[in-house]
Amino acid sequence: PWGSRMADRARRGALNWRAGALAEEAVARAYADRGATIAARRLRTPHGEIDLLVREGARVVAVEVKRARTLDEAAHRLTRRQMDRLLAALAHACEAEPGGSLTEQRLDLALVDAQGRVRVVENAFGVDW
Repeated sequence: PWGSRMADRARRGALNWRAGALAEEAVARAYADRGATIAARRLRTPHGEIDLLVREGARVVAVEVKRARTLDEAAHRLTRRQMDRLLAALAHACEAEPGGSLTEQRLDLALVDAQGRVRVVENAFGVDW
């Protein structure tokens, strides 16, 4: 029993990882279709990971990807703690930009449902820099 539970957990983990990777790929395509450049995927910073770092001209956009059965369910998966982490991670990522903290920045939330539909909520936290 213990071994089968561990195998089930590992299988679910692998499926979730794959579904997350597919969701991130769908979101990256949506940004690329709009003319944006994907600068980094799963960018690790001391403050946490940014799912996608996108460039729109001089603007740097951090994108948090959330997936669920419905777009509404995906939207509700973003926590305050994650929002704080993303703000800190984006600030850290922009330190390497020529403009540093003065770099034009935006935080977007990208939602993906079970059918692969993508909805991007630009400036999801209501703050533009």
